[in-house]
Amino acid sequence: MSFKDLGLSAALVRAVNDQGYDTPTPIQAQAIPAVLKGGDIMGAAQTGTGKTAGFTLPMLQLLNSRPVQGNGRPVRALILTPTRELTAQVHESVKTYGRHLPLKSTVVFGGVGMNPQIQTLRRGVDILVATPGRLLDHMRQRTVDLSRVEILVLDEADRMLDMGFIHDIRKVLAALPRQRQTLLFSATFSDEIRKLAAGLLISPTVIEVAPRNTTVEKVTQRVHPVDRGSKRALLSQLIRDGDWKQVLVFARTKHGSDRLARQLEQDGHTSAAIHGNKSQGARTQALAHFKQGRVRVLVATDIAARGLDINQLPHVVNYDLPNVPEDYVHRIGRTGRAGKGGAAVSLVCVDEHKLLRDIEKLLNCRIDKHVVPGFEPDPNEKPQPLFKKPAGGRRPPAQAGRRNDGARGRNSASAGRVR
Repeated sequence: MSFKDLGLSAALVRAVNDQGYDTPTPIQAQAIPAVLKGGDIMGAAQTGTGKTAGFTLPMLQLLNSRPVQGNGRPVRALILTPTRELTAQVHESVKTYGRHLPLKSTVVFGGVGMNPQIQTLRRGVDILVATPGRLLDHMRQRTVDLSRVEILVLDEADRMLDMGFIHDIRKVLAALPRQRQTLLFSATFSDEIRKLAAGLLISPTVIEVAPRNTTVEKVTQRVHPVDRGSKRALLSQLIRDGDWKQVLVFARTKHGSDRLARQLEQDGHTSAAIHGNKSQGARTQALAHFKQGRVRVLVATDIAARGLDINQLPHVVNYDLPNVPEDYVHRIGRTGRAGKGGAAVSLVCVDEHKLLRDIEKLLNCRIDKHVVPGFEPDPNEKPQPLFKKPAGGRRPPAQAGRRNDGARGRNSASAGRVR
């Protein structure tokens, strides 16, 4: 099957071929014809499956084939994503695949000035890619008009709920026409996602290319038991002995990410940290240097790494295990993308044994464990709480609702819940 067989125009097929692609992935083969029919879509696909092109290509075709209703150049398609990085990457896909079409697009997210965004919006765009928080800022200032949107895309919907964007999303929905096509994409179909979809979608076509909560089959997973105080030395040795050229390392906190990056730099490994407290410029530069090979180790928090588009990433390391088992699946999905192999390594101390059991229960399998000589864990080491109990009885920060698009944020433990 080719992209032409899916019903795409010659201009879009040409743009796809320009990128070296000739065969659609499973999510693309199912989503593209379904979107072209004009109905609502509820799609689930793991990271690296080509999901973005699955909705971008048919969206471009639909917009290009329809006459503009009314005057000017209104926003006709709105794509909402949870993070700055993912927003920029989706917009890049829109520009890449729409290069031979007369459509205009732009991106708005927080962490940068609003005035250049306002000027671009005033000139008119067909497609707007945005984070919810910054989009609401524009709506409050009446610098964007969404009353003529024909297609709405919610990308990474599960992560938007986790980050507490549900109230922002509802405010955006209130400004959209009732008659529209809505496309919702998520890594998994959790109960909360199904509840959200029930209120947004009309008789949607359901597309699921992988079983619920399964991980990438080609990822080799391994656990290295180690004392909590020896993790950094072990990681440094693994990178050195394995001659790892490109490593994405997950740490639990922003402060921990910065500290680990500094320590690895002292060990002789070029490193950078990426998290929500970094400026947009610093985050963009760190990611660019990582992709170019100028930085060997990129240390990231879960939210900052969500949606990072890194081709052929060979190694992912869980320096700290995630508090939510599903986040483990998202993390290791950074490698083994698009059918390529990869390795996911977890450094697990006594404090994290329960987290590991929860992950194995989710995956319904035991992860191979290997003690590295010289780093045998002390059998007498006692577990310590991963978090100090916060004032007021609230949940740890990593489990609370979070926002990371640079707009005015709220950290509400209930913000991500659909009521």
